Amino acid sequence: MIIKNDSVALETAGEGVQRKILATGGKMMTVEVHFKKGAVGTVHTHPHEQVSYIVAGSFEFELDGKKEILKAGDTYYVGPNIPHGVVALEDSIIVDIFTPQREDFLKKA
Repeated sequence: MIIKNDSVALETAGEGVQRKILATGGKMMTVEVHFKKGAVGTVHTHPHEQVSYIVAGSFEFELDGKKEILKAGDTYYVGPNIPHGVVALEDSIIVDIFTPQREDFLKKA
């Protein structure tokens, strides 16, 4: 499967947050998430494993109650059902990879 980024429209995922669902297949999916400065990815949990890469910008990242500043080039892993969230410190982009796929995202696509 090949997905050309410019062929996928951004969809609103929250105030100041937009996402593109990119490659999906098997048990994995890739999602590009754009945050405006100050936008919040509210602390939440889900049963999926998640690996994320900060493409641009910076975030205050919270994982299981601990906060750390992450910037472009940094990555993180979140295990199933671990509380996590972000606050964008500037306009920023994250690429998230989930396994299994986020069926809740696909229903909105």
